[in-house]
Amino acid sequence: MTEKINKYIYIFLVSLIPVSIIIGSAISLINILLISTTAIFLIILSKKRYFFKNIEILIFIILFIYLLFNTYISIDYNYSLTRNFGFLRFILFFIALNYFFYKIKDFDKFFTFWIIVIFTIIFDSYIEFIFGQNLLGFGDEKHVYIDRIVSFFKDEPIVGGFLNGFFFLILGYLFKYNYFKKYNYLICFIVVSLFLICIFITGERSNTIKAVIGLSIFFILNKEFKFKHKIFLMISFFIIAFLLISSSSYLKNRYIDNIISPILKADTREKFLEDNIYFKHYRSGYAVFKNYPIFGVGNKNYRIETRNNQFTKEKYIPDTHPHQVYFEFLSEHGIIGTFILLSSFLFLIFKNIKICLISKNYLQLGAFAFLITNFLPIVPSGSFFSDFNITIFFINLSIYYACNPNSNIFKERLSY
Repeated sequence: MTEKINKYIYIFLVSLIPVSIIIGSAISLINILLISTTAIFLIILSKKRYFFKNIEILIFIILFIYLLFNTYISIDYNYSLTRNFGFLRFILFFIALNYFFYKIKDFDKFFTFWIIVIFTIIFDSYIEFIFGQNLLGFGDEKHVYIDRIVSFFKDEPIVGGFLNGFFFLILGYLFKYNYFKKYNYLICFIVVSLFLICIFITGERSNTIKAVIGLSIFFILNKEFKFKHKIFLMISFFIIAFLLISSSSYLKNRYIDNIISPILKADTREKFLEDNIYFKHYRSGYAVFKNYPIFGVGNKNYRIETRNNQFTKEKYIPDTHPHQVYFEFLSEHGIIGTFILLSSFLFLIFKNIKICLISKNYLQLGAFAFLITNFLPIVPSGSFFSDFNITIFFINLSIYYACNPNSNIFKERLSY
């Protein structure tokens, strides 16, 4: 009876993950803590500690110790402390989701709810694109974000990043459990097209690039489709994108006038690279790194360094982060911290790729495709350690391990 109650509590809390992120970081934090503490409590009661021997847990402990050290060397440790110490909750969350997948086999319940949430967001984004407001009346009425889609996020244009974070998991889940039957390519094409076009019309260019690259990785490694079907899918998207741009001055401005045309034209390319706001941020991040090359300024301290010294350092652009993951790592963690972070995360990601491909676990493949897009060079990104981004990253990393019995950290049967 107790185990059955625990099962439904788990399913309920995990089902709420995407909704809690939409509501806000505070609710998302509470939900993650509830999931983590509940699982850790049950694991302690089970009196089995063998999972601590896993190399993944060792790597997370090393990362946590490093981040505590990063707090010590930070310009202002008050900014670093909560972010670095808060990393502990994601270690516990990783353990909790592995435990959840190990103990509970019927994933349909929470994945069904996730599918409803994600496709509601997609539908809502189309409504906002067409009518200027979403189902709740939200929209970029003040043109703060140049008419970009905000959907249920109200005052933040992050719907593209949110969809990227969950759609790859849902797509992998649909493949894993044969929702796309043999020869049913039309349904897959419609589902993927709805997602890609939705990302495209949000105006989030970097997330559009990540979606295209992520889906390319997913379909290249997917053995369910013939090569000609993969090519047809990608060509169809580019044709649809071309038609949308041709019919929308907003999309034409976002993708053609502001990016493609200046790069292709030789007489404007140099000026574009010099004046583009993202390249200015990159140069600013590199300038901070040059001044603090070994350990950086400390996690979340980029804003302190650039704002306090914007008039004395000509390359500095005052902002919260340099808008690119590699420059963020270099400026806030230096060469040593960047090596620790990148080597750890990339090892954790690529460690299971062989298991994923051999077992044809497409849920795992979907998580892999998303995780890789977080480390694309040049492409702009939000702050890696921000609550929104690192939460979605760890949801995918946790499921990447948890959904396959050969990679789940609980390989030995637990009992209460």
